[in-house]
Amino acid sequence: MPSPHVTVDVVSDVVCPWCFIGKKRIEQAIALKPDIPVTLRFHPYFLNDWIPREGISREQYLITKFGSVERYAQIAERVKAAAAEEGLVYAPDKISRQPNTTDCHRLILWASKSDNEARMKQRLMELYFTEGGDLTNNDVLAQAAADVGLDRAEISRLLATEQDVDIVGQQAQAAKASGIDGVPCFIFGGVLAVSGAQAPDYLAGAIERAAEEAAKQTAAAK
Repeated sequence: MPSPHVTVDVVSDVVCPWCFIGKKRIEQAIALKPDIPVTLRFHPYFLNDWIPREGISREQYLITKFGSVERYAQIAERVKAAAAEEGLVYAPDKISRQPNTTDCHRLILWASKSDNEARMKQRLMELYFTEGGDLTNNDVLAQAAADVGLDRAEISRLLATEQDVDIVGQQAQAAKASGIDGVPCFIFGGVLAVSGAQAPDYLAGAIERAAEEAAKQTAAAK
């Protein structure tokens, strides 16, 4: 009997380094359970909802949030090491601008219409964490969209409007209202929530438990 399908809802932000690492780990977890069909769905979260739409300098952000640039440097070393273990590059010294991520989440929403949301999210995080790209620059965002197959001209047009700003904001607020106060947060089959970039085998176990619960519900309904 085939395993029930499991949907994993991923609540995260593109400027959260642990979300960058967590995305890789959930993908590894899915690979560990090849017999369980899994769909990832990405949902917005504003890690720093106080940052204005135009963004601020990275230095100002680090001083405001961590007290000093130097204090964050110590934290960054641990994150860099964790990223490297997953084959990812976290290069915080390249980042010069801290964005508000409303437009990034709009891109992911638009990419979802062609099933490209995972690629869009990955490209934005690589651009930010590895390449130091300025995610407050609409030309940079439009190029990122083009990189994953979206129409650059259409995305440029949409970015110049306020289309879906309210939707993204409402979804992010709904996540906080539901009690999510840290990301990444993974919700497996609507029945099990796991917070943090946990190890792939732990996440794989959650996938399995969600599949088992879905099988029980299906059996009970017969």
